[in-house]
Amino acid sequence: MIVNTAASTPLVTLVGPPNSGKTTLFNLLSGKNFKTVNYPGSTIEYNSSHFLPKFDINCNLLDSPGIISLVPSSPDETITINSLYEHPKFGIPKLVIVTVDSSQLSRHLLLVKQLLSSNFSVIIVLTMADILKKKGFTISASMLEEKIGCKVVKIDGRTGKGIEDLITVVKQQLQKENDEVTYLNKIVPNLHAENVLNHFKEIEAIENEVVNQIADEKDLRRANEKLTTLSQKLQSKPDSFTLKLDKILLHPIWGLVLFLFITGAMFTSIFWLALPLMELVDESFASLANLASNYFGYNWYGDLISDGIISSAGAVLIFVPQIVILFLILGFLEDTGYLARGAMLIDKPLSKIGLNGRSFVPMLSGFACAIPAILAARTISNRKERLLTIFIIPLMSCSARLPVYALLIAFIIPKENFLMGGFIFSFIYLFSIISSVIIAGIINKFNKSIIREEDNSSFILELPAYKIPRFSSVYRNTISSTKAYLKEAGPVIITFSIILWALTYFPNTNPQIDITNLSPEEVHEVQKMERVSTSYAAQIGKFTEPIMKPIGMDWRIGVSLISAFVAREVFVSALVLIFKITGDEETLRDSLLNAMRNAEIEGTNQKLFTPSTILGLIVFFVFAMQCLSTVAVAKKETGSWRIPILQILIFSGFAYFAAFITVNGLRLLGFA
Repeated sequence: MIVNTAASTPLVTLVGPPNSGKTTLFNLLSGKNFKTVNYPGSTIEYNSSHFLPKFDINCNLLDSPGIISLVPSSPDETITINSLYEHPKFGIPKLVIVTVDSSQLSRHLLLVKQLLSSNFSVIIVLTMADILKKKGFTISASMLEEKIGCKVVKIDGRTGKGIEDLITVVKQQLQKENDEVTYLNKIVPNLHAENVLNHFKEIEAIENEVVNQIADEKDLRRANEKLTTLSQKLQSKPDSFTLKLDKILLHPIWGLVLFLFITGAMFTSIFWLALPLMELVDESFASLANLASNYFGYNWYGDLISDGIISSAGAVLIFVPQIVILFLILGFLEDTGYLARGAMLIDKPLSKIGLNGRSFVPMLSGFACAIPAILAARTISNRKERLLTIFIIPLMSCSARLPVYALLIAFIIPKENFLMGGFIFSFIYLFSIISSVIIAGIINKFNKSIIREEDNSSFILELPAYKIPRFSSVYRNTISSTKAYLKEAGPVIITFSIILWALTYFPNTNPQIDITNLSPEEVHEVQKMERVSTSYAAQIGKFTEPIMKPIGMDWRIGVSLISAFVAREVFVSALVLIFKITGDEETLRDSLLNAMRNAEIEGTNQKLFTPSTILGLIVFFVFAMQCLSTVAVAKKETGSWRIPILQILIFSGFAYFAAFITVNGLRLLGFA
C-alpha cells in the first residue's frame, strides 16, 4: 500500500494507450510549453509542464508514455507504470486523466478499470468521437460516467472543444481530493484469465449501453414524442473506407510493392526537394568563411575560425534540410496510420529471421537516428527479438549518413540530374534494409553463440484508424527531432573539428616553396596544402596507409574515417579540414568536390577519388559501426559490452571486406 502525503505542488498525470490523443490533450492544457526529461536511471522520456495560466490550476502536469494496461509487457512499460504509482520527482498523482479513444472503447476501458481498482482519482477524456460518428455511432458521456463510476468529458483534439468542461471537472476533483489521503493499491487485481474475461464482458456491456447508433430525424422525433431513451446494443459496423483501403495496403504482394514504392519516393524526394535549401545554406557558410578569412587574416586564429569552425559546421548544417524533410515525411506517414500497416506487412518476412512486426518501428526510427531506435526496442517484450533488433539497428542508414551519402553521390552524379541522384539514394537505403535482413538471418542462425536467447513471440497489433495528418503536430515533432539531432551532433562535430583542425595545422612548419609570381592568396593556399602534408594528422594517417591502400585510398581518407568513428557526420568536416576548404569558390560543397576531383595519391599520378573508390566508401558507410554514442547506448540497453563489441568487430570488418570487393571488383571490370 502506498500513501500519498499531499506534496507541495499537486501532480496531474495524463495516461492513455498509444494513439489515443494523449499528447494532443497535453499540448492543449500546457500550451505546447513543456520540457522533455528522462525517468531517473533510465533513458525513457516523459514530458512535464504546468497548466496554462488562464486555467488557474497550480499543478504539475505530466504526459507519461503510452500504456494499454497496468500490467507491464516490456522494460519500458515497467518503468512507466512504477513511476505512475510513485513518480521519483513529483510523487503520487493527485489526479489521473485517462484519454480513451471513443472508437476503441472496449479495449481502452480496461486501463480505466485497473486505475480505479488501484484507488486513483480518475477522469476519462473521450477523444476521436468524430471517427465513431463516421461509423454511424455516438457515445453518451453521462451514461458512461454513471456506469464506470468516474467523471467523463468529451473533447475534440482538433478544435479544442470541451477543454473548458474538462478544466471545470479537474478543479472540482482537485478540490474534492484536496484534504483526503489517497491509499493506492499497487497490486493490480483480477489478473487470472477468468477474471480478465469477466472484466472484458463487463466493459463490453458498458460499451453496448453507452454507444448508440445515430438515428435519422424522424426516429428522433418519434423517440422524443414517446419520451423514451435511445439505447440499443452496438453491433460493430466496420468502417468500409478503412476495409477497402486495407485490402490494398495490407495485400501480401501489392501492399508490399506499394510500401517499397512509398519508401523509394520518400528517399528520392529527400534528395531533390532539399537541393535549393542546401545550396542556400552552402553559399551562406561559404561567404561567411571568406569574410572571416579576410577579416582575421592568414594566421592561426583566422584559420581556426574560417576553417576549423565555420567551414566544418557549414559542411554538416548544409544537410539539415534533408534531415527536416525525412522527419516531416515520417511524421505524416505515422499520423495517417500507415506506419502501423507497414509493421503488419513486414511481420511475415521478419518472422523468417527471428523477428516480428514489433521490430519495424525501432528499425524505421533507425533511419533518423540509431540512438532513439535502440531505446525504442524496449517496447519489444521478447528478449531475443529485442537483442536481435538492437544488433541490426546500426545497419539502418541514419540521418548522420545523409551528409556522407549526399557528398559522395554528388561526386559521381551532377546536381542537375537530381532524379538519378534520388534513385541512387533510394537504392542505398533499400540496400541497407536488405543487408540488415540478411545479416539478421545469419545472426539468428548462430543465435546460440551470438544472441544466446532461444524464445520467440507472436505479433499482435491494434491498427489505428486512418486519419488526416495534423500539420501543426507533425511540424512540431519535426522541429523537436531536428533540434535534438543538432543538439546531439553539433557539440560533437564542433569539438572534433577543432581537434582535427589542430592536428592538420600544427606543428605548422614553414614549408620551403617557390613563391615567384604567386599572389598572397595563392601563397596561402600552397602553404596550407604543404602544412597538411607535414601535420600531426598526416603522421597519424601514415599508420593507416597499409590498410587503406588495398581499397585504393590513402592517409587522408584514413584520418577522415577514424574521425567518423566518433560520429559519421564528422567525415565531411574532416575532408573539409584536410583539403583546407574555405569556400574560395561559389560554395563550400563545390570547393570540396573540386578538391576531391583534383586530389591524387601522393607520389603517383593516380586520382585519389574515382567512381570505384566513391562506391567503395558508400558500401563501407552502409555497414561500418561508426558512432560512439550508439555503442554506449547499445551497451546500456543490452547490459554488457558483449553485443556492442561484436557489432564493431562484425560490422566494421565486413564493411572493409565489402569495400575491398567493390573497389577491386569494379577495377577488374574496367571501371576506374
